Amino acid sequence: MKGVFIPELNINEDIKSKKLLVIAPDGVQIGELELKKALVIANELDLDLVEVSPESKPPVARLMDYGKYKYELSQKAKHSKKNQTKINVKEIQLKPKIDTHDFKIKLNQSKKFLVEGDKVKFTMRFRGREIEHPEFGQRVLDNFKEELSNISEVESTSKPDGKSLTMVLAPNGVKL
Repeated sequence: MKGVFIPELNINEDIKSKKLLVIAPDGVQIGELELKKALVIANELDLDLVEVSPESKPPVARLMDYGKYKYELSQKAKHSKKNQTKINVKEIQLKPKIDTHDFKIKLNQSKKFLVEGDKVKFTMRFRGREIEHPEFGQRVLDNFKEELSNISEVESTSKPDGKSLTMVLAPNGVKL
């Protein structure tokens, strides 16, 4: 199965320890047994002897249906992966001299991204002499922050560093 890691455990004849602490299928501890005797019990019950804790002294082995165990693990992993929410970061690039119409278009775009649950990274690019007045770019970013304050919160901002200035907005419902 793609993307799901299921650890391989030593089962039946692959177990190298001579003595094992054996646990029954219902969780009751049977006791410390020799490997051969534990394998006989596993065969009688038509189950596998699975070494669940090889590091302990003595190693712990459990009587179980190994195929069923691996299937249940893969189903749990698949279910937990399906319930994960992946948060994307959408980037919107801006310039300090932005027209009101362009501002509204970028605003609607960022609203759509935030409502869908994505984070929005605003990147203010300075060209030429615009670098001398970073406060113009900061003013534009503050306008975005103010307009989107009801559906988002500022996650991070940066100080003017060279030719760019950034701000990341996260949707209100996102727990960080």
